[in-house]
Amino acid sequence: MEKLFFIRIGGTAMGGVAAACQRQGNLVSGSEADLYEPMKSYLAEHGVHVFPSFDPANLLAAQPDRVVVGNAVSRGNEELEVALEHRQGLISLPALVAEKLIDRNTSIVIAGTHGKTTTTSMTAWMLEQAGLEPGFLIGGVPGNFDESCRPVAPARHNTEGGYFVTEGDEYDSAYFDKRSKFLHYRPDIAVINNIEFDHADIFENLDAVKRTFRLFARLVPRNGVLLANGDDVNVAEVVAEPVCPVETFGLSAGCTWRADNVTLTSFDLVHEGQTLGQIPLVMPGEHNAVNMLVACVIGLRCGLTLTQVIAGAASFRPPKRRLELIGEFQGATVVDDFAHHPTAIQATITALGQSYPGRKIWVAFEPRSNTTTRNIFQEELSECFAGASGVCFGATDRPWRYSESERLNMDALVASLRAQGIHGMYVSIEQAQAGNWGELIYAQLQQWVQPGDVVAVLSNGNFDGLRARLLAPA
Repeated sequence: MEKLFFIRIGGTAMGGVAAACQRQGNLVSGSEADLYEPMKSYLAEHGVHVFPSFDPANLLAAQPDRVVVGNAVSRGNEELEVALEHRQGLISLPALVAEKLIDRNTSIVIAGTHGKTTTTSMTAWMLEQAGLEPGFLIGGVPGNFDESCRPVAPARHNTEGGYFVTEGDEYDSAYFDKRSKFLHYRPDIAVINNIEFDHADIFENLDAVKRTFRLFARLVPRNGVLLANGDDVNVAEVVAEPVCPVETFGLSAGCTWRADNVTLTSFDLVHEGQTLGQIPLVMPGEHNAVNMLVACVIGLRCGLTLTQVIAGAASFRPPKRRLELIGEFQGATVVDDFAHHPTAIQATITALGQSYPGRKIWVAFEPRSNTTTRNIFQEELSECFAGASGVCFGATDRPWRYSESERLNMDALVASLRAQGIHGMYVSIEQAQAGNWGELIYAQLQQWVQPGDVVAVLSNGNFDGLRARLLAPA
């Protein structure tokens, strides 16, 4: 048993891993200034004590063997400063996951700019449904599980039957460890779903992103496999000189594994030109067919039969905020999605158009990421909303971080959409400073939306309470 103290334990990953470590028999505590539900109850149910402030006395009272430092913690945090002064052992969250949860189990790591949470959820459920009792770390709220992280079943841990499925994030690990998180996980089965420029606060350019994915690919042993998207030119460049077995997947004929004849509800699983069977698809869109294709391939590599793979796909439930149907507004269908990158936005709108043919799609998008708040994607954002009838842009998150010449130009963005015949409006910096700006988006949607339409809320944040406003009783 080891005593672990998590600074800023309230995040999805930090809290999930903390509870998983407690289940393994470690003594876990932590701190969080603002601990919200459902994490508050979740940690309490797992016996994890949480101090409600960042007070050095918390750390000294806990007397931990090691202090877990999330990447949201930086110098100046009082507990961190005391840990440094007392020379207490520090460890990043990814390093802890590798040591405590992955350990000597078969490591399955799902990486890529888009689709990580969905594909990781699909893969974990594929193995679970077949009775393999995998451990997993998922960066969202999975539909088939009550938790985002759990250890491998004790009877399988560190045996040939132990599997751990990790969502492999390319973001950095901690203030003292700027390596991408996925470089800690040493995959036996690695997936690179796609590669695009993102995380402008971490990576200087696309070449820097490719560099970290190359390092990731080099971790796969000779007896493992790297599954690479054969339809992505950036992925192809990264895996061009492999040091491990590589198999490709995608929609094109040249891929080792292919999703063919994709419909809203199924696709054909094809391996080296041979159709193996029809796979149920519970999430619409070609991008989700590719995500499920990956889960099927991993399942087969882990010894599942085709019948088990089909059963896993059929019983999969999507994670929260991934094309999630959450209710109605003025007779329109309201869908919640996490999309915050131009490619993901376009894929979501395309999938909605296929799912609701002939219906108007009204989009509410909140520019919150470090990339979409800047003008890096100015052109891409002006193009990715094709298929929408109108777009409401929420307040730009923390605009003071950038000069006016660096920020996303909202006037130009809306003008570009209107030139394409797409209605547009945005919340200005001044309106955002006045507060309660979600009401402005709500008022605009009230004017636009008619019964039978679709409203898509796209954000990786709270959108100033817009979801609650839309779903509140009239």
